[in-house]
Amino acid sequence: MSESKNNETPSKTVSSKKINAVKGMNDVLPGESAKWEWLESVVRSLMATYAYRNIRTPIVEPTALFVRGLGEVTDIVEKEMYSFEDRLNGEALTLRPESTAGVVRAVVEHNMLYEGGKRLYYMGPMFRHERPQRGRYRQFHQIGAEVLGFQGPEIDAEVILLAHDLWKAIGLKDVRLELNSLGQPPERLAHRSSLIAHFEKHQTLLDEDAKRRLYSNPLRILDTKNPAMKEVVEAAPKLLDFLGESSLAHFNAVKKILDANGVSYTLNPRLVRGMDYYNLTVFEFITDQLGSQGTVCGGGRYDYLIEQVGGKPAPAVGWALGVERVLALLQEQGAQLPDASPHAYAIVPDANSLPLVLKYLRQLRSLGVNVQMHAGSGEGVGSMKSQFKKADTSGAQFALIFGADELAQNTVSIKSLRDGGGAQRTESLDRLESWANSLQLAP
Repeated sequence: MSESKNNETPSKTVSSKKINAVKGMNDVLPGESAKWEWLESVVRSLMATYAYRNIRTPIVEPTALFVRGLGEVTDIVEKEMYSFEDRLNGEALTLRPESTAGVVRAVVEHNMLYEGGKRLYYMGPMFRHERPQRGRYRQFHQIGAEVLGFQGPEIDAEVILLAHDLWKAIGLKDVRLELNSLGQPPERLAHRSSLIAHFEKHQTLLDEDAKRRLYSNPLRILDTKNPAMKEVVEAAPKLLDFLGESSLAHFNAVKKILDANGVSYTLNPRLVRGMDYYNLTVFEFITDQLGSQGTVCGGGRYDYLIEQVGGKPAPAVGWALGVERVLALLQEQGAQLPDASPHAYAIVPDANSLPLVLKYLRQLRSLGVNVQMHAGSGEGVGSMKSQFKKADTSGAQFALIFGADELAQNTVSIKSLRDGGGAQRTESLDRLESWANSLQLAP
């Protein structure tokens, strides 16, 4: 009698279904990441010239920080935040949708303004549940500058000049600056009442989003992207007409500094920005080359946010730029961005010579030369032809040939891979330091 099939041990099955990244959250692969590293390097150098210092805050913050800081009726808080409950303690947490609130929280928590104002900058990923499109992703990256503890209009101008200098440093063109002033809370309150009265008269022209915000946050209606509402928004009362003497003086002082430094701008009375924490100066750097995602960098003054998150009242101003948008715009403009290609590729015909070759490669690397060593398979190092093929595909400017004849004479042959003619020369390994820097130069 045969054994029952029920006694058979079932084989383990493992799902082979491919797992992909979350929609709108993209990998940055090595070839592309070189451009990111270059941009970050330029930013670090420029920030140092302005005496700004780096701050790094957590990706996850208490949800209340953003509800309180950004405003309950903003698009970000209402629709776009990745919020969840910590299963261990029930705490309401959110992946940061922007970094200003987190920087302010850190400044307050660590009493950083005790010894005076601070100039800070940050880099890192942000998260918003939006419809992914070019230059706008669910995980996106920002670089930002924040200045806290300084009241004067010269600081508003300084952060704008900082961004302007960054465009020059990276070769970004055709980005225009738009300015506005949101005044102070009493002025905004008077403007708010006038806005409500205006939109009440034209309720039939408002979309559902505008109707919902009519009494909760009418200023956000001015930021609509609905073309059907363009005329009613254009006819709305302008906040600039409600500014008092002090607010106007502050705004005029900012403009005077920009004028003195040759920075052109246009006034946009409809510019309100997407967060509720702004007052006085707001600004955006805008392009027409990325479709609907035209804002490359934006910011302004936020004198009341520090108090909103529990700190002692203190003024502040800052901006943030979208890394993906900046790089996409540079690419659109045909900018030649650096890649991660090594300076040289080491070709080693005989595996037995590898111990000696590695010694020389380490010396070259210590002198700042980026060298990729050929790696063979389990069956050997491969033919000279296959090694040259890999040297070419590596993007290296030069091939370093450590053949038997070369090593017997304590030399290396250096062959150009990018000059079109394959120029070749021989150098002494005893004098390695004298020619190493030539490998860092394009042929």
